[in-house]
Amino acid sequence: MQPVSANLTLSLIQTATHWHDPLANQQLFQDWLAQVPAESTLVVLPEMFSTGFTMSSEEVAEDMSGPTVSWLTEQARSHNKTLCGSVVIRDTGRFYNRFLWVTPQGVASTYDKRHRFRMAGEHEHYAAGEHRVVIEHQGWRICPMVCYDLRFPVFFRNRDDYDLLLCVANWPAARQPAWDVLVRARAIENLSYMAAVNIVGTDGNGVTYSGGSVLLDPQGCSLAEAGDQSGVFSATLNIDQLKTYRQTFPAWQDADEFSLDPRTNT
Repeated sequence: MQPVSANLTLSLIQTATHWHDPLANQQLFQDWLAQVPAESTLVVLPEMFSTGFTMSSEEVAEDMSGPTVSWLTEQARSHNKTLCGSVVIRDTGRFYNRFLWVTPQGVASTYDKRHRFRMAGEHEHYAAGEHRVVIEHQGWRICPMVCYDLRFPVFFRNRDDYDLLLCVANWPAARQPAWDVLVRARAIENLSYMAAVNIVGTDGNGVTYSGGSVLLDPQGCSLAEAGDQSGVFSATLNIDQLKTYRQTFPAWQDADEFSLDPRTNT
């Protein structure tokens, strides 16, 4: 286990993205990465940051040795920061909306989006992830989710196994009120910090996004808010404050016991 750092400084990049144009998005995010504060050790990019939220999985998919993963690895190394976000990945003949976590040393961790957005037909173009994941960073325990996952709290319920819940998304402006409520609810119910990054602008399908990226404390209070602006938004989280809050307000002790069916994860 890595030694725990009391403080974790991380940055969210909220921006419009280029539709089906990985090279343009690489340059876009490279420009934003140049503005990330030196003290940030973790940088969070949106869902499908290289393509936009697309159902053209066969057209845009890459494998794990493809150019986007290679770019992410190179940027993590050159900036000496851990980078994460989701990408359309082809793996063993199936397509996944895959969250990628890449360290400066080139170590990659992955989480495949569990809940696919049925209303856009995502379940017809992407396979579902089977496993909930917790990743360590500077001794912090971090649980990733992707967009629509935000609506399904049971799979991500904190079992005293994470300190930060991290959501990457392309969440449309038409459902912005739901986003604003759900990111805070997930922080509060899990007694966890919450980092949630969305995009702005209009994508190639004509869907409009209004941002709302936030960093929240375990009481749902904002540490950083992006509103509808493009930019880099950073905050410092404190593990000692989190532990103190969990001790003084131990709601976790009254949580219901449950288990997921190992055959279905439901």
